[in-house]
Amino acid sequence: MFNNPHYITKGISRNIPPWLINLMWFMIHQMEVENKDYLQVFELEKQPDGKQYICHKQEQPPYKYELCLECKNAVTAKIFVIDDQTHSTMLLSEEY
Repeated sequence: MFNNPHYITKGISRNIPPWLINLMWFMIHQMEVENKDYLQVFELEKQPDGKQYICHKQEQPPYKYELCLECKNAVTAKIFVIDDQTHSTMLLSEEY
């Protein structure tokens, strides 16, 4: 899964910094699980100190990875990444 062309929506392009988009794709590709779910979920939160908190999850099999990074342009958003076997799309939850 997720070894196909990658796409992002206009919402992602307009609201999420490019470094963070690339990091999320990287996190999906580096997952250490037997199987990846077709739906990956990222919960992003700008911390009071300006750091970027990232929670990456999937339902089946259960997976959760959390990360907090120093950055200049942290955001708060919920993002879905969906693989339909021919392509993978990253979108804001409100675009679903």
